[in-house]
Amino acid sequence: MRSSNPVFSRRGFSRDNGYAGFNTAAQAGYAQGNPYAQNPYAQNPYGQQGVGAPPQAPVTTGRMTMDDVVMRSALTLGTVAVGAVLAWVLLPVSTTSYGLAFGAGIIAMVLGLVQSFKRTPSPALILGYAAFEGIFLGVISEIYNSRWSGAPFQAVLGTMAVSAATLLIYKAGWIRVTARYARIGMAIAIAFVLVMAVNLLLVAFGVAEHGGLRSMGPLGAIVGIIAIVLGAFFLTLDFKQIEDGIAYGAPRSESWLAAFGLTMTLVWIYVEMLRLVAIFSNND
Repeated sequence: MRSSNPVFSRRGFSRDNGYAGFNTAAQAGYAQGNPYAQNPYAQNPYGQQGVGAPPQAPVTTGRMTMDDVVMRSALTLGTVAVGAVLAWVLLPVSTTSYGLAFGAGIIAMVLGLVQSFKRTPSPALILGYAAFEGIFLGVISEIYNSRWSGAPFQAVLGTMAVSAATLLIYKAGWIRVTARYARIGMAIAIAFVLVMAVNLLLVAFGVAEHGGLRSMGPLGAIVGIIAIVLGAFFLTLDFKQIEDGIAYGAPRSESWLAAFGLTMTLVWIYVEMLRLVAIFSNND
């Protein structure tokens, strides 16, 4: 299974239907804790012929490094932040800003989907997605802040806390990202999105009142917590993809995909955290 996050179609680092750099034939060996089982070369889509082990000198061979991932991620997330700040400062809360936020969100979604289906990473598409996503987040953050003062700041802190905790748990080895883990998690994530889509339709047609499952009450808080847990799940897949991309000698350009995936996941967590802060603020 390919790793993914909220768009579900992000390509990840595999070159076929394998998970995180592993092809389908290799999944059985990996599931048993041996990533080099069977044919080592068949399991390394980035390796040179006859080489199954991770590269020894990625810096000098044009392969992806952690520094590449950090730099691209900082650039992508920085673009989101700049877009959000500009939208917050230049677009006062109004009907016009609602329309601009909706339009920016649609454009960001389209750019994200285009990149998801491309065979190669496109920095222009990824940064364009980040810029429009930033505009969307800036407007909705200002809207939330106008009603629940300080909610965006709390949501940022919450997103950072979830990300840091997930990374610590992942690095401590408390979570093993296996093919089975990914399949179960993705099944839950897909079910969650389908349920939310049905809920949106029911609300739109007046069948469900006050947002249905997305209400501002206890039920909405439970759904929000589930969504944040799913965001943490997506982060573990992102971390595993990055580790495998580096270990298996992914091309340096693949670091843009790592940045793209991390950005989408963090946006998912931030939006859900923003809703959750608002719900708890209502109950104060």
